Amino acid sequence: MDALSPPPYRQLSRQGQASHSELPHYTRRNTLAHPVVPRVSIQHVFSLSNGRARPWLVLKVSSSAKSTKSLPTFYEKEKINATLELHAEKGDSSIQSVMAMVRGRIITGPRSDETVTFLTILHPIWARSTDTPRTPSLSEGASGSKLFGDCIWSFSIPLPKSVDVQKSGVNYCLPETFSERDLAVSVQYDLTIHISRGKLRTDSQIRTPFGYVPSSKPEPPSVLRQLAYQQSMPVPGPSVDPRGWKTLTTCKAKGTTFQNCSADVQCSLSLARPLCYTRGSLIPCSLTLSSGDPQALDMVTASNCINVDLRRTVGYTSAPGIEKKRVAHQELSRECGKAVWWPSASIQSDRYNRHLEGEIRVPKDLRPTSLMDHFSISYSVVLRSFNISTLKSANSEILLSEPVDIVAAYARGPRPTAYAPPAYDYHSHENDHDY
Repeated sequence: MDALSPPPYRQLSRQGQASHSELPHYTRRNTLAHPVVPRVSIQHVFSLSNGRARPWLVLKVSSSAKSTKSLPTFYEKEKINATLELHAEKGDSSIQSVMAMVRGRIITGPRSDETVTFLTILHPIWARSTDTPRTPSLSEGASGSKLFGDCIWSFSIPLPKSVDVQKSGVNYCLPETFSERDLAVSVQYDLTIHISRGKLRTDSQIRTPFGYVPSSKPEPPSVLRQLAYQQSMPVPGPSVDPRGWKTLTTCKAKGTTFQNCSADVQCSLSLARPLCYTRGSLIPCSLTLSSGDPQALDMVTASNCINVDLRRTVGYTSAPGIEKKRVAHQELSRECGKAVWWPSASIQSDRYNRHLEGEIRVPKDLRPTSLMDHFSISYSVVLRSFNISTLKSANSEILLSEPVDIVAAYARGPRPTAYAPPAYDYHSHENDHDY
């Protein structure tokens, strides 16, 4: 077979040999690669009017959100760039200070002790005392000890990549904004403009939540896999590119065949290195199944019998700080991607061994792997017992489990290519972020 041509995908016969009827050749399409489009700055406008025809306080925030209907969104290394306009036509002597504040919080319940504020940034804009730091303004009415007329300030707040929570000495990377209806835990960020007034006067504020997206990326894949992506060639398997794969510990499924004979199936699962994958991308997989009973292999390699999934686990405690030691740790897991399989193009199967190639589509809307104090999002690739009632693991439903990381950005170099035959359909969430 010409090494430059895409491999034919063979159907396995009952005896485990490749049948003579082969699927037609098809042209590989990199369904995951998208041109890099520069982010366009979107301006969001928030205001307070207090019944007046003209708003007396207007906050304009520029962000990388998809539209003005979405919440402001900021990526790692981006700054919060904003403009504040305060209209005090005849002067407002009650205002003591104007402050911008950025917060990041983990919320596990309605009580105050169920909220941990892991990020607090205070940015002074104006204060009555001229000795207090101020944000520079070209407005004449903002230069004295009393605001009058149209006062305008432009300010920029950088977001740190990591923080030390409660001075624990441990630096945590900022987690992505997180909220799901069926979970009691959420990660929220907000920007607040606080107008402080004197005694017996009510303070005013504008507050807007915003989305935060970390930009961690995996290390590049092996050189051989990068060449395969660049040239639209088959990805070399573990035997050809051992540095590009991690082969997990061999496990065994035990059961009986239709003739009520005992049968063992050895399972050797390999995952592409590095074990860090970009959401919206793929997890390349390789699986070898071996047995002295060809009928057991026929049963296992039948459609939808092999269960290899991407599993997400969200963990948290409902009480933070010292109290978290007294509260049970909650963990909620769900499958968020299922592997599809086809016969290997590089290794021929035989009566007692089946070699399969596969991939797991990573949904675009997954939140990256995170750890922040008492909150975590972790992932693993899990091999479960086969969907055959007569062939189960002797010990557990889960045969293998390997931790992996999910990140938001792509590695340098060519993007992964989808290799599954066109007939396969991924049932995964493909929604873009819309905070």
